[in-house]
Amino acid sequence: MHSTLISACLAAAIAVPARAKIPSCVTDSDLAILAGAHVVYSWPTTVQPPANLVQLVRNGVVGGVILFGENVGAGTADALASLQANYSSSPAGAVFQKYFRSNGPLFITTDQEGGQVRRIKSGGPTLTAKQIGASADPAAAGSTAGQQAAAALIGDNFNSNLAPVLDVYRQEKDFIDYFQRSYGNTSAVVSAAATAYIKAQQAAGIPATAKHFPGLGSATHQQDTDAAPVTLTLPLEEIRAIDEVPYNSAIAAGVDLVMASWAVYPAMDTVPSGLSSKWIRQELRTRLGFPGVTITDALEAGSLTPFGDLPTVSVMAAKAGMDMLLASQRNVTQGEVVRSALIDAVRSGEVEWTDFVASTKRILALRSRMQ
Repeated sequence: MHSTLISACLAAAIAVPARAKIPSCVTDSDLAILAGAHVVYSWPTTVQPPANLVQLVRNGVVGGVILFGENVGAGTADALASLQANYSSSPAGAVFQKYFRSNGPLFITTDQEGGQVRRIKSGGPTLTAKQIGASADPAAAGSTAGQQAAAALIGDNFNSNLAPVLDVYRQEKDFIDYFQRSYGNTSAVVSAAATAYIKAQQAAGIPATAKHFPGLGSATHQQDTDAAPVTLTLPLEEIRAIDEVPYNSAIAAGVDLVMASWAVYPAMDTVPSGLSSKWIRQELRTRLGFPGVTITDALEAGSLTPFGDLPTVSVMAAKAGMDMLLASQRNVTQGEVVRSALIDAVRSGEVEWTDFVASTKRILALRSRMQ
């Protein structure tokens, strides 16, 4: 890691394993930009981003944005090109070059899975994941879907995608099957279709996101993590033998991002996967060997209510090993709350400086390859 850092003070701080707090050489303005790289913002129901978000982008303190269906329309491509231009003229690039010898564009993403769950309605894939998995050749259909998603995203100036879903559904019409978001009810089908989707999309230059680790396939129709706390009482052996199998394939294929589930899996921990270092640092990174970027699901999810307010769960996620924090409540203030909480936690040492630097490095390594 040290060879990729320019700042002598950062290199010295990282060389001390016990160093938990931010070194004094990092200015407040630089930390605001470095922390901002970890936060994905959202905005209300307009195609054009609001003025306060545009100003934050110009300041370089926004790491990314997520768009929903109401943000996508005839002017989306121009709006995102303008947002990207504002970011490129911000001080962020100089700060990233100063500390990491790295740079990259604003992370601009959405959910272009296929079928009903696709924000760019004028683009593909039009087939649902379930239809792809049920086809005569799931891998070929998955590859076509990945190409179609990439084309739609590139056409509107997105540079990443929060897809595909790797969940292996258990029962018809359960939580993940209800909108046909799962490729199938076997690990083999899901692995074949999802891995082909990932390879095709990433070959076109659009990073893919495997979700929702370690899997929501066993959730019933009523177990919606967006709405309320969800606990999935599967044996660890079943999770590893069924739900994690597609992740092994996706990681081997070089998937760029993994999104964690907000369900609790008592087989490993008593907090949701995305708040658990056991699931993220031990299982995903160490056991499965994932080297890329981790991203949370929506931080406003009802499943997080028992674990604290927005600043608390944001910091818990960062401590657990989540690189990017998804503030998708459709308001800019939420993103600012998340960023402020992360800055405070880094300053106090609650989020260890060495972990923060490693996480920032992963994000910038990804962004340096993006369009």
